[in-house]
Amino acid sequence: MEYLLLPFQQPVLLLLIAVGVFVGIYVAAIPGLTGTMAVSLLVSFTYGWNVNAAIALMIGIFNGASYGGSRSAILLNIPGAPAAVATALDGYPLAQKGEAGKAMGVSTIQSVFGGLIGTVALVLCAPLISKFALKFAARDYLLLAFMGLMLVGSLGNRSIAKGIFSAALGVLLGCVGMDVMTGLQRFTFGNTYLMPGINSVVAMLGLFGASEAILQIRTKDLPIIKQKVDKIIPNLETVKKHLRLTIQSSFIGVLIGALPGAGGSIAALIAYDQAKRTVKKPEVPFGEGAIEGLVAPESANNAAVGGALIPMLTLGIPGDAVTAVILGALFIHGLQPGPTLMATTPGLFYLICICLGISNIFLLVFGLTGIKITTKLVEIPRGRLVPMIIVLSVIGSYALNKNLYDVFWMGGFGILAYIMKRYDYPIAPAVLGIILSSMIEKNYKMVVILAETNPAGFMGTFVAGLFTSPISLVLLFIIIFSFVVQSRWYKEWQNKRDKKRQM
Repeated sequence: MEYLLLPFQQPVLLLLIAVGVFVGIYVAAIPGLTGTMAVSLLVSFTYGWNVNAAIALMIGIFNGASYGGSRSAILLNIPGAPAAVATALDGYPLAQKGEAGKAMGVSTIQSVFGGLIGTVALVLCAPLISKFALKFAARDYLLLAFMGLMLVGSLGNRSIAKGIFSAALGVLLGCVGMDVMTGLQRFTFGNTYLMPGINSVVAMLGLFGASEAILQIRTKDLPIIKQKVDKIIPNLETVKKHLRLTIQSSFIGVLIGALPGAGGSIAALIAYDQAKRTVKKPEVPFGEGAIEGLVAPESANNAAVGGALIPMLTLGIPGDAVTAVILGALFIHGLQPGPTLMATTPGLFYLICICLGISNIFLLVFGLTGIKITTKLVEIPRGRLVPMIIVLSVIGSYALNKNLYDVFWMGGFGILAYIMKRYDYPIAPAVLGIILSSMIEKNYKMVVILAETNPAGFMGTFVAGLFTSPISLVLLFIIIFSFVVQSRWYKEWQNKRDKKRQM
């Protein structure tokens, strides 16, 4: 337990946490530069460091990067990270109304709240949540992915058909490249550059960034909207009003973050969907600048940081891409995360917990500073802003793999997204489809392989598992419920019911 006081006894650790948070925020705010990339570069940099110093810096970057992607999402409609896709849905409309400062203030406060709840969950519930995560079978991950695809009604326009088409297109594009299990090439047409597949960040830069640049060209004559930055920090009444939604979204973030391979992006999207279903009377509709549309995803994606650390520390299984890199770094430093961690090196667990808690305090400080300067980005004339967006998108897509083909993909996705927007097809479900495609494919194949060893065959094994596993039953119920409430007949029945109540 003395490790909880270690950062206060060694001020250099506090400094490293602060530096990590600052770097994480501004690296993730640049489209294409992710927290995973920053932590990966850090591993070789800290190879000869003391393990405590390396952990402090990595945790700071991890937490800062989970928040930083929201800045470009709000200001430019370009999510700096996949977890910020949901933030852009209401954050960018707020910026278009001149309230970018308010949007960034709310996102900062909610990220801090979510991060603190995630830290508490890590300290108190790590063994319990890790045991729950272990109960998820391949079938359950497949259902979870399908549940994610059913969010299309919350991420796009009112047409569920167009949303499903967009999500299915994303899943199809996510299948381009080599099969991870068999090594067979799919949709590569003999081109070796297509073998690695499509990076979800490249797709995101094209679908959001490049398409936004094209739209900005069409609206270059519109007047520049001056941003209100006199009131950045939300008042106590606003915080209290959305406290229930904050707690709800944070718990979603912790639970989804604790599932290996899920991460903050899926947590943020599921939290956004739940907010849309549970908030009855938002001040403005979701998708048009609703504060609730910022509260939910920003609370969830930072709470998912604590959640993702739970399976890494207790089971030795990374919760997402960043924790996979951190796990490798711990092995390099001679540590052994997993079931024996608490018995062999309990100090490491408590040090990570206190570093995560302190990083949220620095997140509050750095998150609320610099907002007045960064909001000026939205007030730049469109003739200058469009080249900046294009340059950031090109640099971001090329920097990922140093591959020129990624730049071509980004441009192609930009044109595709522009056409989709012109015909009112939502963009976010396509990004979700690309993100979830690998989870769907991998777990579907796992289910098939397991079924081959069972005499009942695929359908017998899968269906029997659905009705004998409580987790599978709950997920199946949520999928059916999501489909029903988004159907046209349900909405017509709901409208008739509301009219009768008003009479």
